[in-house]
Amino acid sequence: MAEHTSSSITIEAAPADVMGVIADFARYPDWTGEVKEAEVLKTDDQGRAEQVRLVMDAGAIKDDQTLAYTWTGENEVSWTLVKSQMLRSLDGSYLLKPTGPGATEVTYLLTVDVKIPMLGMIKRKAEKVIIDRALAGLKKRVESGEK
Repeated sequence: MAEHTSSSITIEAAPADVMGVIADFARYPDWTGEVKEAEVLKTDDQGRAEQVRLVMDAGAIKDDQTLAYTWTGENEVSWTLVKSQMLRSLDGSYLLKPTGPGATEVTYLLTVDVKIPMLGMIKRKAEKVIIDRALAGLKKRVESGEK
């Protein structure tokens, strides 16, 4: 079984506001850093993204990938890789937990398997960097009040 990496952050906003930013894929290039393009390819009957194409540029790693999203209730979204140039697999999730009035703990879990050989320790460090950047960007975006 593949090892995963996870991290959490507290955001001063209600879970619905945090999920609103997470679900707004068109705005990802504005706050994620690594995502240069995001295109929703398919939505469910509630208008939530089911498949999203992302063009990534994380320095040495550039990729064009399609992810399938699963929404569980109002406070959890997970994704899995449909296709990619650089990755063999990718599974991730955001889990939101209210921690008080106007505060949400966001946990990001990520498992990545690249097509090129990479030591497990280096891969987990890369996953940690991706997670930490995403959580910091999400926190900044949500707390700025930008929609």
